[in-house]
Amino acid sequence: MAKTPINREILIVANPDELNHRAAQEFISRANMAIQAKGFFTVVLSGGSTPRGLYTMLASDLYREQVSWPDVYLFWGDERCVLPDHPDSNYRMAYESLICRVPIPKEHVYRIPAEHEDHTQAAMEYEHTLKAFFHLNEGEIPRFDLILLGMGDDGHTASLFPFSSALDTTSRLVIPNYVGKLETYRITLTVPVINQAAEVMFLISGELKAPVLREVLEGDYQPRRLPTQFIQPVNGRLLFIADHTAAGKLTQIGD
Repeated sequence: MAKTPINREILIVANPDELNHRAAQEFISRANMAIQAKGFFTVVLSGGSTPRGLYTMLASDLYREQVSWPDVYLFWGDERCVLPDHPDSNYRMAYESLICRVPIPKEHVYRIPAEHEDHTQAAMEYEHTLKAFFHLNEGEIPRFDLILLGMGDDGHTASLFPFSSALDTTSRLVIPNYVGKLETYRITLTVPVINQAAEVMFLISGELKAPVLREVLEGDYQPRRLPTQFIQPVNGRLLFIADHTAAGKLTQIGD
């Protein structure tokens, strides 16, 4: 059976709109908690269609004023190796749906330089950025206040794909990961970085995700085949927010 994290929570909501509302409320709660405690909030953004709904919601009149955006610092969990203005860029999606619509200082936005022709160099540059921002010593791992993630219908998260070399990495913060089925590289945070977060929040929507979500949460522990199973914060909260269709095959929601 699955290796179940003690601190895992599963929240099932009716539809994508409610998912966006609940995720926005959680984002705001985490942001305000961090800002009150230490004066700033660090969050890792995700790409994909589901997070776009959250970003649009956060920038809406309903929620925009509930976050002290000048105290927010944005990072990314992964990026496609394209220019930042490319339609496939995770940065571009977040910029258009959130960043350009809230008063966040541009120097607080730390995108992955994935357009670099040398993918290894791009990953090293972003790793250096993280080390400098968090004032890390050798071997230390940053602790983000919140990491947002999605999940593919193959069980991947960030750009941690099934059976890919990134899953074996324990000493790096950021690496280039070759995705065979897509015949391309992605730049991604590694599992140890994600698992060091104060909170990891998965946003999962749609019927296509239902079979793999059941496998991830209720099936055997096979993290190389289902990389989302690797995500188990060592000293933090793990929250899955799924809409009714994505959660349709779960049988142990009360766990």
